[in-house]
Amino acid sequence: MIKKIHCHFCGGRLSEKFYEGRMRLFCDHCRLPIYENPVPATCLVTIDAQERLLLVKRSVDPKKGWWCLPGGFMELQEMPEEAALRELAEETGLAGKIDVLLGVTSNHSSRYETILMTGFLIRSFSGDLYAGDDAEDVRWFAFADLPEIAFESHQKFINIYYTAYAHTNPSNS
Repeated sequence: MIKKIHCHFCGGRLSEKFYEGRMRLFCDHCRLPIYENPVPATCLVTIDAQERLLLVKRSVDPKKGWWCLPGGFMELQEMPEEAALRELAEETGLAGKIDVLLGVTSNHSSRYETILMTGFLIRSFSGDLYAGDDAEDVRWFAFADLPEIAFESHQKFINIYYTAYAHTNPSNS
């Protein structure tokens, strides 16, 4: 990650100061700390009528060639639910309806340091399935046949679904 040296408000040079109990970047010109926050993202556990999980195969780094849930980063002025449904459409061609919030977690990222991930469940969707943005393939998987998942946070939401929401819980078989 590139170390910031200029204030994104005024362009002034940043220094490090002990402020609010920790070392922070600080703009002496603005007299303000520069808060470095997690990057918000969303992902979707999308389940079909046969209880299969929809996964996309990544066409970009990080984890190019790995399978993951449809999802991505929120845009400015976008609610998490809107971001999730936009990403579903962009990556898979499907339009969906969110059933429930599965949870919120964070994930370490070499590029963004910390990603704040919000996971949703979708069981109602329409459209023609195809691999779109950032996806080289898109496919339905039975729980017993899941490939290794690219991101720990995505695996966590998959586990939440199969533990708490699945009609047939594979761990009880």
